[in-house]
Amino acid sequence: MQKQAERLPRTYAGRRRFVLLLFLLAAGALVARAVDRQIFEKDFLQSEGADRYLDEVVVAAHRGAITDRNGVVLAMSAPVDSIGANPRLLRPDSEGLAGLARALGMGLDELRHRLARYSHRHFIYLKRRLPPAQAQKVLAVAREKGLKGVQVRREYRRYYPDGEIFAHVVGFTDVDDRGQEGLELAFDRELAGEPGLKRVLRDGRRQVVADVESLRMPRPGRNLALSLDQRLQYIAYRELKAAIRKHHARAGSVVVLDARTGEVLVMVNQPGYNPNGDRSSRGGRLLNRAVTQVFEPGSTMKPLVVAAALDAGVVTSGLKLDTSPGFLRIGRHQVKDHDNLGMVDLTTIIQKSSNVGAAKVALRMPKERLHGYLEKLGFGRETGIGYPGEVTGRLRPASRWARIDQATLSFGYGISVTALQLAQAYAVLAADGVRRPLTLLRRQRPPQGEQVLKAGTARMVRRMMESVVKPGGTATKAAIPGYRVAGKTGTVKKLGKGGYQERRYVSLFAGMVPASEPRLVAVVMIDEPRGKEYYGGLVAAPVFARVMDDALRLLNVAPDDLLSRQAVRLAGMEKGR
Repeated sequence: MQKQAERLPRTYAGRRRFVLLLFLLAAGALVARAVDRQIFEKDFLQSEGADRYLDEVVVAAHRGAITDRNGVVLAMSAPVDSIGANPRLLRPDSEGLAGLARALGMGLDELRHRLARYSHRHFIYLKRRLPPAQAQKVLAVAREKGLKGVQVRREYRRYYPDGEIFAHVVGFTDVDDRGQEGLELAFDRELAGEPGLKRVLRDGRRQVVADVESLRMPRPGRNLALSLDQRLQYIAYRELKAAIRKHHARAGSVVVLDARTGEVLVMVNQPGYNPNGDRSSRGGRLLNRAVTQVFEPGSTMKPLVVAAALDAGVVTSGLKLDTSPGFLRIGRHQVKDHDNLGMVDLTTIIQKSSNVGAAKVALRMPKERLHGYLEKLGFGRETGIGYPGEVTGRLRPASRWARIDQATLSFGYGISVTALQLAQAYAVLAADGVRRPLTLLRRQRPPQGEQVLKAGTARMVRRMMESVVKPGGTATKAAIPGYRVAGKTGTVKKLGKGGYQERRYVSLFAGMVPASEPRLVAVVMIDEPRGKEYYGGLVAAPVFARVMDDALRLLNVAPDDLLSRQAVRLAGMEKGR
């Protein structure tokens, strides 16, 4: 017993040392882990923690405005607020949800369905792009009802003050303010600018509680100044819409160019749409037909073919051609005139719109050379305005022309063009043979351009085209008192199943004013007029006259035919008596 008593303290002392060793090891492990966490893993742990309460949020940039050439705003972005929610906090069974639904203008079932469907997310939109005052009322209702997780985000909404008038050119943006059509799409990067970035502090429920710092300031988008004139655009829109209604037409376009600079001053289409409202594409309403719809130009090609022949030296201004007996046989095909015009000169071919005469002029040219002139006039290629979806039209290679193809091309069959391409070709005649690149953006100075016709040739053909508007021509309704007008009509049968269709026409007028020194070039295209009248001189020419008459006065273009104005005034006085 004595020996056992002596051994007991030694055992107890060993146990005590063992326990102390365990405590020392544990303390060492804790110290080592603390050192590792505080020194070696410090940066990693801090970043992990920051990820749970710090976040980076994109700050929307203000989209640039679009204006006309005089600074009138055509598209602008206004600040709006969007209401969002955290479905993890705002539950479908939350009390007071009915009041929130009323404030949002939503049905209660719809709101509950959205919250239930996206319950796994931290954020969803409930209502986009509300006026700031209305958004604050929604937040006030949420606070009153004690609803958690309701948030507001600042955004921008695009507005188009002129609505349908500029819709086809300007286009529109989507709900996120990204360009979808027209120039909004073509210049989306420049208009959109660069979004900003800021760091925010979130709580455990992912709610933003404070802004920490700005990482990058938003850069506003660049403003875009167009070449279009809002006053002229409205006039053309009004007249085109009235003509479409009067003649029960399917569609139509009006294009007006500045002959000196190549700027597009007017581009309107019907049917149209309101970019502030319904943007559905029913009936092709979204199409900018002036650059996307092709048609055969008909007799509006005759002045251009005559100009090419004169410029190439294969005909002279005094040339006379025999069109008897009113038709021309080419192989098994036949080219016809409305009447037997007999011996005609080049002016009469244009004035009376002789198919036979135009065909004989075209057949005098080598087909490769005629094709070269048409290419230089801009056919078969884009105009360069940079509009999305612009089509090139169709100009077949000369190697594929048969003799009848060359003949029918002279009066506008076998070639397809857009209204803008036709206007560009006529602008060459107006600019003394210089083809300038077209633009929808305002220019500070006119570009150099390319001389594709001799200046003398262009002036000579312009004088011939003046006969079209005078008594005896096909477009007396295109006359404008006080101004000399040069132009050409076109009435084209449309191609369909089984060949060219009866009673389906495209009515055209292309012209320029004042003819002595042209300032404006315009093309009017009316697609499928279904009334009693369908000739270009009766349907399209009056639209040209009304648009150009107002445009010349607004632009203060001096008259170049005062005698005609005095004659009209005297006739009015006589009628008044």
